[in-house]
Amino acid sequence: MHRTVLAILLCLGPAPLAAQNGVTPSPPRVSVGEGPYERLIIRGATVVDGTGAPPVGPMDIVIEGNRITEIRGVGAPGVPIEDRRRPQGATREVDAHGMYVLPGFVDLHAHQGGAQQGTPAEYVHKLWLAHGVTTVRDPGSGNGVDWTLDEARRSARNEIAAPRIFVYVRPGAGWEDGRIDSPEKAREYVRWAARKGVDGLKLVSYDPPIMAALIDEARKQGLGTQAHLGQLGVARMNVLDAARLGLGSMEHWYGLPEALFDDRTIQDYPYDYNYADEYHRFGQAGRLWKQAAEPGSDRWNAVMEELLALDFVLDPTLTIYEASRDVMREREAEWHDTYTLPSLHEFYRPSRTSHGSYWFSWTTADEIEWKNNFRIWMRFLNEYKNRGGKVTTGSDAGFIYKLYGFGYIRELELLQEAGFHPLEVVRAATLHGAETLMAPKGRAPDFGVVKEGALADLVIVPLNPIHDFKVLYGTGTLRLDEEGEVRRVGGVRWTIKDGILYDAPALLREVEAMVDRAKNAAAATAGSE
Repeated sequence: MHRTVLAILLCLGPAPLAAQNGVTPSPPRVSVGEGPYERLIIRGATVVDGTGAPPVGPMDIVIEGNRITEIRGVGAPGVPIEDRRRPQGATREVDAHGMYVLPGFVDLHAHQGGAQQGTPAEYVHKLWLAHGVTTVRDPGSGNGVDWTLDEARRSARNEIAAPRIFVYVRPGAGWEDGRIDSPEKAREYVRWAARKGVDGLKLVSYDPPIMAALIDEARKQGLGTQAHLGQLGVARMNVLDAARLGLGSMEHWYGLPEALFDDRTIQDYPYDYNYADEYHRFGQAGRLWKQAAEPGSDRWNAVMEELLALDFVLDPTLTIYEASRDVMREREAEWHDTYTLPSLHEFYRPSRTSHGSYWFSWTTADEIEWKNNFRIWMRFLNEYKNRGGKVTTGSDAGFIYKLYGFGYIRELELLQEAGFHPLEVVRAATLHGAETLMAPKGRAPDFGVVKEGALADLVIVPLNPIHDFKVLYGTGTLRLDEEGEVRRVGGVRWTIKDGILYDAPALLREVEAMVDRAKNAAAATAGSE
């Protein structure tokens, strides 16, 4: 491990368990977060329930333990609250008059940091919670299967300050019985993973018979499936091929334009293309959607209609590719100075060896191609949603200048740019994400919505996020007040996960302190060399 990264990891404090694969587990929650309470009442909030229904308030929300037990209207907007209508007997109250309450956000593509980035889990988890993310799907469990399962169990017991974690693994990970090189081995691995307690599989491009076995056995075992169908295998299996086999959801968009090809079968690669060169990989990816069938064409409609019939889920992670269309915007984002660890800054820099650091030859033409790429991609997403398909939210943060938490909020803005109404965005970020996670288990979700009987996973925001998603950023947004002064306003005030009340600004202060310690350690290490 690089000396500077090692110094940063050490300075962030001891972990309760030995670091596995060079990754520090989350420390015990101790005093971070309050509750759960016998009877917590959130007073006077406007509720956005996550179903697509419009905001309504003022409402009092009663939480007993980790469940919402009552949601009661307590008057009308613009007039005094009717005290006689209010539920009583609170052991803890939160004054949310004038504030908005939403379901906790679901990030379906959420890596938990890693040694290469120098990002311990505590840092990542607190950034997520500070931005209202209460449930994540770890795609691939890159820090190790046992490590991720342990973090998920500790989170479920509320021993650590972390979102609820759904564990998806890459076939072969953590297994000691050889390569997954046959359908029989594929099925054997899936059964082994199910016994371990994982929630699903993160798939890439496998030989079609092996892919078919992985997906089929996962369905039999009640495991979910998500896939990043990369260029090395997409000529043999695109998104439509995989969806026909029963794949649950796609990540990013790889394999979807290829399913829409009508005048070719393989992407128009330059003759000197090398997939291992990430400038080639991402530069040409930005030229892919224009090779697909025209929007509204017979091929476009046929692919969309079949994916809709298969109840296929699109998890686009628009946010992680945004630097491709404007690298300076992402590199200079205002939160980096305060909340980005120096090791992560270094990881983002142009590099031929760090994944997603392909800026060593990025051009204006590349950015223009990516802007056009986004337009067609967004059109497909919006039309898919309008026809009844599920589009969810994921961030893939930790790469390409995207910071945990902050990158997730940007995904909400990008779906609005794609044509989603803000209430449709919230539904994608909450209920639809929860439904996607629970569908393989054959159960309706008890999170992702504000309703009586649901788990108490909530986000409490002082300003109206339906009017402006920027008020969800930890850095808030700039507004001109009545005196003509420019002020920074917004940010999540409280995040409630499983009945635990987290002070979001306090979590951000803890992250800031971690970054300051890491900067000091890096400076001391540099000074001693």
